[in-house]
Amino acid sequence: MSNSHLFLKSGFPRAPLQNGLGRYVCQLQRVTLKFCKHHGSSRGMRQFIENHLLDFAKENPGIVVYVKPRRHRTPVLVGEYLNGDREWLSCRNNTKDEILKWMQLLKTQNGSSSSLRLRKMWHTDMPSIQGPWTPFTLKSPDTNLATYPNANDSQPLDIEESATEKLIELFKKQKLNNQSVNSIDAKQPLKEVE
Repeated sequence: MSNSHLFLKSGFPRAPLQNGLGRYVCQLQRVTLKFCKHHGSSRGMRQFIENHLLDFAKENPGIVVYVKPRRHRTPVLVGEYLNGDREWLSCRNNTKDEILKWMQLLKTQNGSSSSLRLRKMWHTDMPSIQGPWTPFTLKSPDTNLATYPNANDSQPLDIEESATEKLIELFKKQKLNNQSVNSIDAKQPLKEVE
């Protein structure tokens, strides 16, 4: 196994704060299309520029698009983001549709994802000493001994009692109260009235 990943910049997954909460701000600032006017590996890039570039620029007015012809060089897409990152993609022998997909990918990213070695797959600004939340965090330990399928655990927790069930419960309580009052009256001897 290679250790080349150890030389990458390390960090946590991050996103621009509150982006999309009020309005979405595209993080791609500018795209540079570098290509050769005559070389065969740039054919897809030239076709993209002729057919799709104006539509892409009209759909995304916040992204500045530069076209840079270079003699005898491989076609390249360079995306620059608001946080200062640069994403460099080789488009050698790509078709115009593949280049359009790469442009869409650059547009939806928020920086160079391949140049960062993730320390963890998640990050929080306020870590907990108790560890991350799981679905079993606040469960009763009695569930460890339960046998499944269990009719009690397979019902939803938020079912409210219906009006009929409430009336039946009240009737049963009233019946019990009447029985207890009758039994107390039966135990007391009758006092003679003078």
